[in-house]
Amino acid sequence: MYQKQFNSRSRKPYSGGSSFNKRSSSRFTRGGSSQSRGRRNFQGDYIDPSKFISKVVSAEPAPIFKPENTFSDFAIHPRLKGEIETKGYVLPTPIQDKTIPFILEGKDVVGIANTGTGKTAAFLIPLIHKTVSNRDEKILIVVPTRELAIQIDNELRSLTNGAGIYSVTCVGGAPIGPQMARLRFDNSFVIGTPGRLKDLIERKRIDLATFNTIVLDEADRMLDMGFVHDMRYLVAGMPKNRQTLFFSATISPTIEKLISEFLVAPVRVSVKTQDTAKNVHQDVVRVGKGGNKFTVLNDLLSQKEFSKVLIFGRTKHGVEKLSQSLTESGIKSESIHGNKTHSKRQRALGAFKASQVQVLVATDVAARGLDIPDVTHVINFDLPATYDDYVHRIGRTGRGEKQGKALTFID
Repeated sequence: MYQKQFNSRSRKPYSGGSSFNKRSSSRFTRGGSSQSRGRRNFQGDYIDPSKFISKVVSAEPAPIFKPENTFSDFAIHPRLKGEIETKGYVLPTPIQDKTIPFILEGKDVVGIANTGTGKTAAFLIPLIHKTVSNRDEKILIVVPTRELAIQIDNELRSLTNGAGIYSVTCVGGAPIGPQMARLRFDNSFVIGTPGRLKDLIERKRIDLATFNTIVLDEADRMLDMGFVHDMRYLVAGMPKNRQTLFFSATISPTIEKLISEFLVAPVRVSVKTQDTAKNVHQDVVRVGKGGNKFTVLNDLLSQKEFSKVLIFGRTKHGVEKLSQSLTESGIKSESIHGNKTHSKRQRALGAFKASQVQVLVATDVAARGLDIPDVTHVINFDLPATYDDYVHRIGRTGRGEKQGKALTFID
């Protein structure tokens, strides 16, 4: 969230995904090959394989970021400063340093930043101050996935311990009854996914006219997931005199159009330096013709350095099959995908975060926003549909100052 400156396993053939024979013929490609046949996933974009290769260069240390502020400099409530100080954080990250003052001033903000840069705290800290200072303030936070909603709520609670600030998460895939019951209380924060929020509004459980602030987090992902109409519905129902915060890792023409629709004279803050993190070592694993991807994967996971691995697959069925096959081969594995219930997804994510399992196999539902500590490797078992998806997938490792590795399987 902040920088403090703020054993031999039996192998069973994998039964999901593409069909391969059992002979393995793979190798790491050390220099990459732009001559290789490009990749296109179903209706996805063409991605040149050379874009999956990038070496971490440590000869020249990265320049040290020197923030203009410390957390104690910000004009926020003393109680909130105390919570931040208790956590041991002194200096904000770049996105926090540059956006918090503008949000405190009540300005609309567009924040562009790489994943894992601390943007959740960048909007939570000033908005908590807003609610502590004025108990009538109500804030709506809209995110693409239930996991991200819960993660934001947990971070919010960690910063408002004993402050009497209440929140509710409203997400699909979970029973709606308890959420409707929680909405009867005076919640300063409502955090949810677009579809469930719209459902609750239509049921007259949420009155958008009572909200003064809206946060659209991971806006590009919501656009990718087809939530653009729901986003417009939510914004249209809110008072015109509101504060709108818009966070995205990428800016497309459609995103620009939404910014012009939703925000008034926004301040733009960009701390994005490049597409992928400098501290993620990226390489490809070439599976030769007739090679068995599952055997290659199993060989990799048997190596000691692959201690906490996030594997991305293309389909819900394929992800579940791969996770089951890994478990049968002796590798502790869990899965996350859209066919799993909310409680099962949370249990799987919790087990992986707590390092109770070595591997989490996931669809792109886990590619955005989730802060999972100490992921050593991200493996693209199936190719991403777009390069943006690739960027977000590998952003689950190499977070903060740590180095990570990303491997992409290429036929």
